[in-house]
Amino acid sequence: MSAPTASKTPLPAQGTPAPAPARKAAARRGRPPKDHKGVETREAILDAAEDLFSKHGFYGVTIREVAREAGVDTALVHYYFGAKRDLFDAVFLRRAEIWNNERVEAVNRYARDHKGSMTLEGLLDAFLRPPFQWSLKGGPGWKHYAALVAQTNANPTFGGEIMARYFDPAIHRLIELIREILPEARDEDLYWGWHNLSGALTLTLGETGRIDRLSAGLCRSGDLDAACDYMVRFAAAGFRAACRRDGETDPAET
Repeated sequence: MSAPTASKTPLPAQGTPAPAPARKAAARRGRPPKDHKGVETREAILDAAEDLFSKHGFYGVTIREVAREAGVDTALVHYYFGAKRDLFDAVFLRRAEIWNNERVEAVNRYARDHKGSMTLEGLLDAFLRPPFQWSLKGGPGWKHYAALVAQTNANPTFGGEIMARYFDPAIHRLIELIREILPEARDEDLYWGWHNLSGALTLTLGETGRIDRLSAGLCRSGDLDAACDYMVRFAAAGFRAACRRDGETDPAET
């Protein structure tokens, strides 16, 4: 076996300093890194923005505050997300896709497994349970998101447009299945029924502590399993009452 060949790189002459190692080019300010840390940075910005928007609303937060909370340069926030409204939309979309995809999958599965025997209680439970479970078990980010949805749903400036863009497909699917259970219902009754349920849902998921104070501790905002159970029963009865024609009897009372 032959010996390894000696290196042919010439040594520096005696007294001549060795060349300094090449310096890495300084990263451009505001440019995202090329490795996985770029993804982590983007998520950190979204987390920080979600937290701040959920507490102070869209108009109460600046890009500078988001950058400070995320521990990044302001230019990096603009690089990834552009203007503040674009950042807000990115925050909203991130969890909306998960939340609404699960709700649609749940009601479709319920409709398939109970074809011809669906009940309002069963259908509403399938639709409502995923957001309650995410808020209950998904960590602080999901609680921030629930509070953000509650604020946005009540925002008269752009709340309707944002909720329509990200939430309407799932809601239309729910109403379509309610029509199968209540075939005589008028469309306006179904939409008003959803409107009332939507307000109760976002207020409850916001966990404002209002019911804790009102009930002197008898009911707790954080008891989301109980809150979902009550909401299912309340909403089912509400849809039946709102969709019942004069003189008709509620089937649940017979």
